[in-house]
Amino acid sequence: MGKRRRAREFALQVLYQLEIAKQNPHKALAECREHFPVGDEEYAFAEEIVRGITDHGEQIDRLIEQYSEHWRLNRMAMTDRNILRIATFEFLYCRDIPPKVTLNEAIELGKSYGSEESGSFINGILDRVREEAVEKTFR
Repeated sequence: MGKRRRAREFALQVLYQLEIAKQNPHKALAECREHFPVGDEEYAFAEEIVRGITDHGEQIDRLIEQYSEHWRLNRMAMTDRNILRIATFEFLYCRDIPPKVTLNEAIELGKSYGSEESGSFINGILDRVREEAVEKTFR
């Protein structure tokens, strides 16, 4: 498993912790690192993701809701919602990562940590976010 995938998994755990415990990101990152040890490189990327989602959460959530037909964020499974946030953050702020890589990684996270339908649910929303919002903005 690659370092970025481990970092995304770690970020997903931290985001889950943030939603459950309503902690600040710094504390959640530290507590998760105690229980789920990751290398420095993975931790740095996970921290970038978590802080980016925390800093740009309104914009990220607005995009996800805009392109998820008939779904509000609070009705989505927590795991799916946070995977969508990670990928949307990467689309917008990690320009060194090809969008197709981000999309594939999100689908794989959904298959591993979500429900049976998570992969296709995540794919459908992120494909629209990527095509209609991100690629038009950065062309």
